Amino acid sequence: MVNLDDAVIARLDSHGETFEILLDPRVMDLIKAGKSFDITEYMAVEDIFKNAGNGTRPPDEKIREVFKTEDVATIARAIMDRGEIQITAEQRREMLEMKRQQVITYISANAINPQTKLPHPAVRIELALDEAKFHADPFKSLDRQIEEAMKLLRPLIPIKFERSRIAVKLKGEDYGRCYDDLIHYGIVEREEWGQDGSWIGLMELPAGLVPELTEKLKNKTKGNVSVKLIS
Repeated sequence: MVNLDDAVIARLDSHGETFEILLDPRVMDLIKAGKSFDITEYMAVEDIFKNAGNGTRPPDEKIREVFKTEDVATIARAIMDRGEIQITAEQRREMLEMKRQQVITYISANAINPQTKLPHPAVRIELALDEAKFHADPFKSLDRQIEEAMKLLRPLIPIKFERSRIAVKLKGEDYGRCYDDLIHYGIVEREEWGQDGSWIGLMELPAGLVPELTEKLKNKTKGNVSVKLIS
């Protein structure tokens, strides 16, 4: 259990009332990394406060009115998601930049230009988001912010999420050194070994990653690889 003196406060003002919870500061690392977690495991005290500093609680009827539940975990998650966590300005800047880069990296890897069927470079995504005045939020989920970013990008550049299916053929002796890349970039739906000892696999992966995977496989096999786009 975290020391109360080290805990950070998450606060939500709603319906004319203040709701606060005390959290282990380590929760900030999980938020920055975009990881899911059980919030009750990181609560210094499993209770809802009006003022955590002096230990006063909001009226129970006010809690039910605002959150429609008395479940502490549900209420705590709502306070964290909809409210603010007291952090330093430097911590906020670091979290904003990390979340922004996560959004850019994901879109660059998973989206393509439907006109060329090629991915947009990360720098193009970044410049377009700057033009659209996209503002990252360190406390919103990555999925939600990707959705918001895509809404801003679509009027500026041709872009959409798309998955591709490819057929990969490798020499048997190259399979081992390529295996980690194959499972990292996508899902191997079907595989078989040819009579000549070659490995043939049917894969599904984000369309934007096809060129990158192809290049990695070529480098590891000295060009002795066949990658064919199926759909």
